[in-house]
Amino acid sequence: MQEYDANVMRRVQRDIMDSYDEELELELDDRDLDPESLLPSPRSEADNQERRLYFRELFRLQAELVKLQDWVVHTGHKVVIVFEGRDAAGKGGAIKRIVQRLNPRVCRVVALPAPNDRERTQWYFQRYAAHLPAAGEIVLFDRSWYNRAGVERVMGFCTDAEYAEFFETVPEFERMLARSGIQVIKYWFSISDEEQNARFLSRIHDPLKQWKLSPMDLESRRRWEDYTRTKEIMLERTHIPEAKWWVVEGVNKKKARLNCIHHLLEQMPYFEVTHPVVSLPEREFRDDYVRRAVPAEIIVPEVY
Repeated sequence: MQEYDANVMRRVQRDIMDSYDEELELELDDRDLDPESLLPSPRSEADNQERRLYFRELFRLQAELVKLQDWVVHTGHKVVIVFEGRDAAGKGGAIKRIVQRLNPRVCRVVALPAPNDRERTQWYFQRYAAHLPAAGEIVLFDRSWYNRAGVERVMGFCTDAEYAEFFETVPEFERMLARSGIQVIKYWFSISDEEQNARFLSRIHDPLKQWKLSPMDLESRRRWEDYTRTKEIMLERTHIPEAKWWVVEGVNKKKARLNCIHHLLEQMPYFEVTHPVVSLPEREFRDDYVRRAVPAEIIVPEVY
């Protein structure tokens, strides 16, 4: 076993702590901060205990996701995970925690914008098919081909004929994916009317979150019942054995993330893959090389 001096170990420990700080940064809610002191407001002991439990479980589940990733690469498995739900339902937060500690070359997120003029003339599934996984890959769709069954239907962006054709086609499309060896897992994040209203208000009054609100989001709020109706039809008509829908209760964001990750891990028979022991090679030193000084004018000023 290699010997390391105390300074190196301190640097390693600091790096580990920095990674924890990055996770904590994701969880900071600006409404809990005093703008004068930038110190967190006092929390009750129950809140602190719940927060500690959340982080403990999140780190544990993320460690399991790393094992799942290794198993996917080792076995050549192919996985598509669809995330759907109302605006502000928590899809993005769950996706962020799933991929946070994974290799982006293995696990990637696809979040397509509205189709351009050319894409609107293509077969509807064509632009999604281009992002499907190869062997040893996991693809997470942050919204998917189910746009047609949701926003396009509610906002009138598709015709009645296109809407009807979607329901005729999508079950067979997903069965084709399954027959080709792609596992399809579909999650719907569900929140209450009151909770979406609160999250929208939070975005309106928070300058750091206002970018998350688009005119389409605001219109979707007005059409809550229309979205409810289309969601119910979608779940009923596209819940098939080869690609089932799973509903995540999302009123509590933290619980929703943990429940989603826990359920996802149960969908695959993964096991821990044994890796060869990694040892750091000795660095080479060459007598004929002298390191050049970096020109001072291109160094970033150390303001902090």
